[in-house]
Amino acid sequence: MSAQITIGHESSGKPVEFDIEELLATRLLVQGNSGSGKSHLLRRLLEESAGMVQQVVIDPEGDFPSLAEEFGHVVIDGSAYSPGEIEALARRIREHRASVVLDLDGLEVEQQIRCAAQFLTALFDAPREHWYPALVVVDEAQMFAPAAAGEMAEDTRRMTLTAMTNLMCRGRKRGLAGIVATQRLAKLAKNVAAEASNFLMGRTFLDIDMVRAADLLGMERRQAERIRELERGHFLALGPAITRLPLACKIGPVKTGNTVRSEGLMALPDTAPEDMADLLTRDLAADVAKAPPPPAPPPAPRMEEMEDSIAHAEERQVEAPAEALDTSHVASRIAEIIAELASEEGIAFQSASAQYQTFLTRCRRERLIGPMPDMHAFRRRFAVAGAGLEALGEEMQARIMQLASAVDEDLLGPFLVIAKAAHAGETQVDENELARAYGTSSPGRIRRLLDHLERQGLIVVREDFGGGRTVMVPGLEGVSVTT
Repeated sequence: MSAQITIGHESSGKPVEFDIEELLATRLLVQGNSGSGKSHLLRRLLEESAGMVQQVVIDPEGDFPSLAEEFGHVVIDGSAYSPGEIEALARRIREHRASVVLDLDGLEVEQQIRCAAQFLTALFDAPREHWYPALVVVDEAQMFAPAAAGEMAEDTRRMTLTAMTNLMCRGRKRGLAGIVATQRLAKLAKNVAAEASNFLMGRTFLDIDMVRAADLLGMERRQAERIRELERGHFLALGPAITRLPLACKIGPVKTGNTVRSEGLMALPDTAPEDMADLLTRDLAADVAKAPPPPAPPPAPRMEEMEDSIAHAEERQVEAPAEALDTSHVASRIAEIIAELASEEGIAFQSASAQYQTFLTRCRRERLIGPMPDMHAFRRRFAVAGAGLEALGEEMQARIMQLASAVDEDLLGPFLVIAKAAHAGETQVDENELARAYGTSSPGRIRRLLDHLERQGLIVVREDFGGGRTVMVPGLEGVSVTT
């Protein structure tokens, strides 16, 4: 079965295809002002991929329950269940690979945020044996990952930011591919937006959003005006799952959706003004006195019924076959960029997040499309490159990295410098190199570093009466260094 779907067409009529397997590894960010066609785009993506992969939709506006009739999604009314039941449903969804829509339309805004956060956290914390691939679509993502605190309670904000950050930053290894849609990039938390590698940018008017969208698409600032001129349903696309160069795409038609609501103009009634006034005011007091009570909400399905529905949804899921992608050139260039960064003067004194952002910027500047190392992988590879470990044989590299497996990320660089010197049989560690690897120029911090590594059992320090220190690395017996 092909993993390609057609999301829309270029102006020339050429179809624009979406690689769902690549999307599972790289995530997607959609931006566009209200009325630009974001929900239509998400619906098209969901409809076209419904038979390929499990889908989980976080729907704050009640736009997507219509997927159930055509494609068999299970609709979960968030207002009908307790927090504990929402978490239990999320675990069963992962276990049975059910495609679901979490409808939050019946909740107040802060309740929507807390419900979605608990649901996403339970999806993320599912047992390892249930880490099946799934698309997780979050509409109106600026609500669930706000850049500023706003009016919500601080504990709610921390809860939802943690859930969204886990989805976008760490969800890939758990099979969760985040797809977030927002009206404004400026309102979306940067650490959530930065993890997406695929972008679909719709019409937006504010300069700050146009500039950020142009930067993500690799466009020059003067080309940002193009984003303001996009028509409804037209998006600029870029990313490894779509295209290597930015292109304009008109999103194709959909099968489901609200067909009753009219988006255009309708003729007004031709009732005379005095008749209209009479219709509005006649027996108004009687209407107020006899106002019927609001209808009772429909009873929530029992947990047993919902479990049975989710279990049967597994039969509709078809797993797409994996196809090997040739990313050797991209991987080689990424390794070169990390090595170049590690050799630059002053880069080691920057924070880890600043180093990672510099790395991502250079990759985007060179239009490298392919799997990117996450923050954790980048920091380890940066430390290896900074210590010059590539010059050693593969067997010795593996031995040193095995010893370094228990070392904290911020201490990995200096430990590798010490281990490499120990392996080379050097009598003295270059203190400048050690300080550079640790990102400091303070001799006191170097002494505290050695003390900490010794307390962790990673090195053994012997100090003579003259103040000289001999450092040994357990596991590299027979070799020691002097500082």
